[in-house]
Amino acid sequence: MSRIDAKFAQLQAEGKKAFVAYVMAGDPDYDTGLEIVKGLPDAGVDIIELGVPFTDPMADGATIQLAGQRALEAGQTLEKTLQYAREFRKNDDTTPIVMMGYYNPIYSRGVDNFLKDAVEAGIDGLIIVDLPPEEDEELCIPAQAAGINFIRLATPTTDDKRLPKVLQNTSGFVYYVSVTGITGTAEAQAGDVAPEVARIKAKTDLPVIVGFGIKTPEAAENIASIADGAVVGSAIVDKIGKGESVADVLAFVKSLADGTHRG
Repeated sequence: MSRIDAKFAQLQAEGKKAFVAYVMAGDPDYDTGLEIVKGLPDAGVDIIELGVPFTDPMADGATIQLAGQRALEAGQTLEKTLQYAREFRKNDDTTPIVMMGYYNPIYSRGVDNFLKDAVEAGIDGLIIVDLPPEEDEELCIPAQAAGINFIRLATPTTDDKRLPKVLQNTSGFVYYVSVTGITGTAEAQAGDVAPEVARIKAKTDLPVIVGFGIKTPEAAENIASIADGAVVGSAIVDKIGKGESVADVLAFVKSLADGTHRG
């Protein structure tokens, strides 16, 4: 059983929903970013979504784009992001880490080399925004063979004809993007999201986690009440970008986790 599967089994036994926190590796600098990541489990985070900074993002709104720029300017790389996982695993062997980013850095490193290093570092899942199901042979299938979950995004425009293709070869969980567009813009509405989550759950046994547009503990609670969990990224990254202390960032994360766990 993967760490992701084990975490969902544990949460189900406890009657809780999953709280997933996204942070950009290396933001605002290597050491501060790593301190935040290491503090996430104690703040109630069930799954860590670790962003890999990339120069040409597609799905990221301004907040996360700026985080990526800060990280790149501070010298963050794919190798240093893998090092985050290695450092994290020295003290935590249970919290799942999902690496989220784009295919170019992985392609440049070489898929086989990357997967070997990712397994060794303790990466549990991948969300690669710009690799559709038609490209599963590139990374998805090799990742699954290496024991790494490949997590797919479904969106409001994923109709019934497309959905089976999206769910094909997906594992770990399904990430439902609650709004049309980029991160950190429109707010997710539980009333709009609920029928979409139900539609996806009718086609898969995987947990469905909702992200994009969740900014407050109340919103996280509302979304978690109609899904298997919630993802918050931009609201956390915004506080890091404003220079708030690690303690204050983690206190905000805990409020989001508490909201989600009430859902």
